[in-house]
Amino acid sequence: MNPIATRYTLLWAAAIVGLAVLGVYTYLAELALERSEFLTGYFLFGLMLALALFNARKKLAMAPLVRSAYWLAVHVVGGAAAVVLFFIHAGSVWPTGGYEQALALVFYLASLSGIFGYFIQRINPRRLVQTDFEVIFERIPAELAEIREKAEAEIRACTEETGSDTLARHYMETLAWYFRRPRYFTNNAFGGDAGLHWLRNQYRTVNRYLNDSERVYLNRVNELAEMKAKIDIHYACQSMMKNWLLVHLPLAAAVLGLMFWHVIVVNVYAL
Repeated sequence: MNPIATRYTLLWAAAIVGLAVLGVYTYLAELALERSEFLTGYFLFGLMLALALFNARKKLAMAPLVRSAYWLAVHVVGGAAAVVLFFIHAGSVWPTGGYEQALALVFYLASLSGIFGYFIQRINPRRLVQTDFEVIFERIPAELAEIREKAEAEIRACTEETGSDTLARHYMETLAWYFRRPRYFTNNAFGGDAGLHWLRNQYRTVNRYLNDSERVYLNRVNELAEMKAKIDIHYACQSMMKNWLLVHLPLAAAVLGLMFWHVIVVNVYAL
């Protein structure tokens, strides 16, 4: 078994045992007409604080702490355990009471955003490798501008050499829209190939109206368009990998704030 599998196996085993113990404790407490919410609530609050430490660990990447991969494994397993523990603590999927329902809603949204982020961090790097092309995210606007300039230069050269404006008119009516900025963001983000499909259709449409000399330029422009399609994939995938935290972190902070106030209110009323 490789180290990653071993790491996750041990963490999942510990989480399952811990949740089973708390589940049995809650069941026995209910049979004895005792309240188990305080213990499970404190465990849940402590677990959420521990999960919040993962973001602090990423900001201290140069510090001689435990490797980030181990922190990620703890965060993933701990996040899944927190959802189950929330069910145990609340006693249902959807609690009663306005404040509790607001807390549950934010908690579920934070959990879903975390699950979404985990999967895109696992899937998108593989998709980027499959493009056989590398580009730094901050360089994408400059790369697109350079490709657009090359495509327009090919169109001008074709018009000057062949004396025909068929390819130029096709560019102005269709391809100029494509080269202007990243396209098919949603489709690329979720693994589609709508951009390449659109390019193939455009290629077949105009190819029948060109002579051999014009087709040479069309093929060059098409190569540039396919290169741009790869950059569009990088733009969509890297954007999601960078920006999902802009949703997850505020939601996680809101959960902690609501839970902290919940703990205060519960303890005040318990007195």
